[in-house]
Amino acid sequence: MASLMCVDADLTSDAEETGDEDDTKLSAAEIVEREFCKVKEEGIHSVRWLELEDLEIDDAVLVSLDLPSKFPHLIALSLRGNKLNNSENVVKVVAQFKSLRALWLNYNPMLQIGDNYLEDAILLNCPELEIYNSCFTPKYGKWALGFCGGLYEKDNPGGSHESDHLLQSVASLDLSNRSIRNLITKAFSPSELPMLSYLNLRGNPLNENSSGELLKYLRGFINLTALEVDIPGPLGDNAVDIIEALPTLSLLNGLSTSKILVAEKSIVDSMLKPRLPELNAGESLTDRVISAMWLYLMTYRLADEEKIDETSVWYVMDELGSALRHSDEANFRVSPFLYMPDGKLESAVSYSILWPTKNVQRGDECTRDYLFGIGEDRQRSARLTAWFHTPQNYFVKEHEKYSMKLQSRKFSPPPVMPSVTNSLLHNNESVLHVYTDIPQVEELLTRPEFVITTEPKNAKIIWTSVQVDEEMKKEVGLNDQQYINQFPFEACLVMKHHLAETVQKAHGAPKWLQPTYNLETHLTQLIGDYYTREKDGVDNLWILKPWNMARTIDTTVTQSLSAIIRLMETGPKICQKYIEHPALFRGRKFDLRYIVLVRSMRPLEIFLADIFWVRLANNTYSLEKHSFFEYETHFTVMNYRGRLNHMHTAEFVKEFEQEHQVQWMDIHLRIKQMIRSVFEAAATVHPEMHSPMSRAMYGVDVMLDCHYQPKLLEITYCPDCTRACKYDTEAITGGGGIVKGSDFYNYVFGCLFLNETTHVSPL
Repeated sequence: MASLMCVDADLTSDAEETGDEDDTKLSAAEIVEREFCKVKEEGIHSVRWLELEDLEIDDAVLVSLDLPSKFPHLIALSLRGNKLNNSENVVKVVAQFKSLRALWLNYNPMLQIGDNYLEDAILLNCPELEIYNSCFTPKYGKWALGFCGGLYEKDNPGGSHESDHLLQSVASLDLSNRSIRNLITKAFSPSELPMLSYLNLRGNPLNENSSGELLKYLRGFINLTALEVDIPGPLGDNAVDIIEALPTLSLLNGLSTSKILVAEKSIVDSMLKPRLPELNAGESLTDRVISAMWLYLMTYRLADEEKIDETSVWYVMDELGSALRHSDEANFRVSPFLYMPDGKLESAVSYSILWPTKNVQRGDECTRDYLFGIGEDRQRSARLTAWFHTPQNYFVKEHEKYSMKLQSRKFSPPPVMPSVTNSLLHNNESVLHVYTDIPQVEELLTRPEFVITTEPKNAKIIWTSVQVDEEMKKEVGLNDQQYINQFPFEACLVMKHHLAETVQKAHGAPKWLQPTYNLETHLTQLIGDYYTREKDGVDNLWILKPWNMARTIDTTVTQSLSAIIRLMETGPKICQKYIEHPALFRGRKFDLRYIVLVRSMRPLEIFLADIFWVRLANNTYSLEKHSFFEYETHFTVMNYRGRLNHMHTAEFVKEFEQEHQVQWMDIHLRIKQMIRSVFEAAATVHPEMHSPMSRAMYGVDVMLDCHYQPKLLEITYCPDCTRACKYDTEAITGGGGIVKGSDFYNYVFGCLFLNETTHVSPL
């Protein structure tokens, strides 16, 4: 696998023999002494470019090198990757170079502080500086442009008056990611660059010029035929408008302008560089393969005569299939052929089968469409980010617009109104007949007011785990006078993507909901969020959850953007920012299961069961990347996998308060407010949920972050209440006391159908 994915290189071996003067084997002092010998032999102008990179230079060493007195006419100085901490010390040294045009201090500890003192002081004291840390300064001119045009380097540092007209010969200029704010300068002009035919302006704000000014100015470069620029960006939001303003262009972002005009494309960007596997010294081959595999994986699901298996199978094609590169106009299609002599996947021998989709000539490259059958209606361009470096600027802007829209939402909760529900037992009735397909209800609903019946059509109350729709009603003979334990359109709460949408429509981006994206509709915004976090150097760990699967099926924790996008192939999912710093209990993750009872959605009548329970992970929590594959480290539901460790609620609360020095009732109040807000959102956004013939119970799963802020995880219809029924629990909220497990459903039905409040609290 490592060989197939090109990650089997040995980074610890020397690639080639190096000479005695290889700088990597010399100390900073030795390199400076060697260069100073040139100065003594050839004069002070012989050394004008000095590279002292990754040499462990700290503040004291920098002073001891005495660079200004030895090399007073330096034009370029690189101190990248050293250990410089003192900004004032660096400024004192650098300020003595009056001819300095370029200075690189990247990857030094002092830059991690984030203040602007260093940059401001250096620009003030170095009047000729045009490039600082790879970015153009406001003083940039001919030298910086010549550097980007390939005119100047260590052996030809430039800077003399004799080289002033060298720009006249520059035909290709890459100015990408130089933080240029003003493009309209004396140096960058048609008169100075008359031969310019290719220009790359990607990644620059250019915010001191309007798009109209820039287009008019660029029109003066009469030989400019190829341009690369962010779209949308400083030149405008529409590719067609840019082409019409610059009639000499034949290529825009690598695409023929004539084809763009015919297709009327507004955004074009086909010059996508492929994502290549990253190699890190000391990393095992296993880790390299796992990192690179998302560029190669394919997926399918096995089916038998009855159904398709829920478990997706990921596989890697053989060397031939894996070598096929992507093309939007591919000439081949490819599929796996599996021979399973034992009828089991473990025994399979797999081959890649290719067949042409168009005429292929000898010598043509065989290509396939990585997203065959997926068009822009399914976010094709955004999904290509899994394999290619797509234009970050576009995605970041789309995320910013989306984020601002969410932040602008203001929610007005519905007014509190008097109850409209009554007990279902009337004077002429002594019992309520209940039909249920849930064994726990059938066994534990023992109150004399409720009698179990096996005939749905004879029941007053239908309590079922399956969806009741019109077809089912007709099939089993249900009528509109029966009470059902589900509300219309409750999918707005119990399906994960609808839940997020409901909350976002009402509340925008509340602090109790992690940033959440429906990948089927908001992949672009998610990619922008990912790029923004990557740029800011903050945590980028995400969790992917299928829309409507339980028991954490197909749920993944990952830091890989390629993985996030590729995992869409196994079914629709939400992508949610992982709570990387949760509150821990004995060093382990946990979440809380609450039971909410809903009598009415209009007006909102909801109750919180006085009992809740904690669900504990089995392993100590870790953010080490190998742990992301460990179910018992990052997940807490052990009913179906792992080892279930039940803990009584009162014991958990007491120990949690002692461990964290907090008052649980303060946390509980925030949780109650959050749950109320969720159901208020549903009632407001989806008024069609209201039904006088509905009464329902929901499970609400909550996690706490390290600041004890509750976070909503999900809401479950007809939740598994095995623990509530199995254990007698001391209620630490509401009226207190012991809630017997055998009476759990008696209390639930008493609240929902008899309007009682025993062991439940109104929200």
